[in-house]
Amino acid sequence: MERLLRSYIMEHPAMLDDLRHVRELELPDGYVAAGYIRNYVWDRLHHDDIRSAHNDVDVVYYDPNILGEERDRILEQSLIAATGNGKWSVKNQARMHMRNKETAYTSVEDALSRWPETATAIGIRLEWNDELSICCPYGLDDLFNMIVRRSPLFADRAYYLKRIADKRWKQLWPSLTIIED
Repeated sequence: MERLLRSYIMEHPAMLDDLRHVRELELPDGYVAAGYIRNYVWDRLHHDDIRSAHNDVDVVYYDPNILGEERDRILEQSLIAATGNGKWSVKNQARMHMRNKETAYTSVEDALSRWPETATAIGIRLEWNDELSICCPYGLDDLFNMIVRRSPLFADRAYYLKRIADKRWKQLWPSLTIIED
């Protein structure tokens, strides 16, 4: 499935451009993640050429030495200036445990493992040799089998269910299987 995800990304010039812009930031353990990948794959699996629910471009990285939010805002503005897309969201995962009231995360992979759904807990990055690296603590099976499942480390079931309802995923991608518990 990693090979299939890589081929999907390599076939999408605009995504590759976004990944190049993020690569140029040289963020420690930096990835483009979440819905940017999930929604694109689900669109492809539903034979939809339009990025139907492209709300933002999530960029995650891990730098325990600079925990303030100002750096993230500067990085977002840099990406907006480079791409003309105002939907960038950059977050240092070394501080996100505080917002989520959890113990400190040890890496991007650890942070992703605590995201609400397994199919959302996926990051990709373009390496300097133009190879794609994938960070997916729960693998890619749920993503490609179109299964929405709560991540094992995400305890708030009520939030998970509300999130799914609010995002209207089943209406956007009718072939999804949503597991409520």
